[in-house]
This record gives sequence, C-alpha cells and structure tokens, in this order.
Amino acid sequence: MTPAFVSTLLRVPSLRLVARVALTCAFWWGALTKLTDFPSAIAEAQHFGLEPAALVVVATIIVQLGGSLLLIFDRWAWLAAGALGIFTLFATLIAHDFWNVTDAMQRFRALNTFLEHLGLIGGLFLAAALSERERIQP
Repeated sequence: MTPAFVSTLLRVPSLRLVARVALTCAFWWGALTKLTDFPSAIAEAQHFGLEPAALVVVATIIVQLGGSLLLIFDRWAWLAAGALGIFTLFATLIAHDFWNVTDAMQRFRALNTFLEHLGLIGGLFLAAALSERERIQP
C-alpha cells in the first residue's frame, strides 16, 4: 500500500508538470543547443553520416522541441512520447553502438548509455500512458 503522503504527492499537478519537464530536459536542452550552435549540430550529424545534415538537424530540433513542449503541457502526449521515443531509439542505435566498440571501458560506457536510453523510452511510454489514463479517468 502506498503511504498517504506519497499518494498525495503523486496527485499534485505541479509536481507532475515538474516530472514532465525533467523527463524531457535532455530533448529540449538538446534542441536549444542545436539552435544556438547550428554549425556544430550540422557537424555532429555529418559525423554520424546523416545527410543532408541541415535537414536532419532541423527535423531533430522540431521533434525534440515540439515533442518536449507537447509532453510538458500534456497535449497529444501519445504523439509526443511516440516521436521522442522513436527519435531516441534511432539516435541510440546510431550513436551508442556498443556492439561495435572494441575497448572494454568504452564498450561498458556505450552499453550503459544505450540501456539508459532504453529506460528513457520506457519513461516516455509511461508518461503517455498516465496522460491517457488521466484523460479517461480524471
């Protein structure tokens, strides 16, 4: 059974908002960083072989910032979480390919990062599920 004070905290709308901001911070921060240093964002895309790099970066910014805002303000959470989750899956497969890393320490770090990103995808799914549940059962 959930303690009463925990149950009360879980129902506080402002804390749920803070949780959605925290869940999405890597995305909106990444989008803002790309917006403020577009040349570096293009260089990063090119580093991973993503072309046309400028288009990839613009699409990334739209998904990261748009998805974050939708999820933060609990609008179309299913779409926001889905877009951010798919983005995260592809980005993780591209940037954290631990199976191709030969150095043991680097492989360990890449695997941990890969697994953390899978956890983030799970958190996005849970945020969408909770949003849907609250929409149906206010």
